Amino acid sequence: MTKNITNFFATIILAAVLSFVLPWWSIMTAALATALFIPLKRAAVFFIPFLAILVFWAGFSFFLSSGNDFTLAKKIAVLLPLGGNPYLLMLVTGIIGGVAAGIAAIFGKQIVSRTKK
Repeated sequence: MTKNITNFFATIILAAVLSFVLPWWSIMTAALATALFIPLKRAAVFFIPFLAILVFWAGFSFFLSSGNDFTLAKKIAVLLPLGGNPYLLMLVTGIIGGVAAGIAAIFGKQIVSRTKK
């Protein structure tokens, strides 16, 4: 259980730090690195980084959008089939980032398992 919590917060912190110097795929680098150094078991390999980046991206997009009363988020939500709901757009953004991070973490776990053989 402590590995799950440690991996969760390490992924968020590393993703936040890397997002200052790398583009959007920095979340994948963060998830891969935490999967290498804080190994998880079974489905937690995917779901812990998935939830960490979902929280990070949804929270960060909420923080950025609240500064301008969600104007741009509302316009983008109209372009996508989201009914103009900016909060649903933030959730979709978090899910997309979470899936990318979860897949990268699975890849990191596979690297660890391959090197142990």
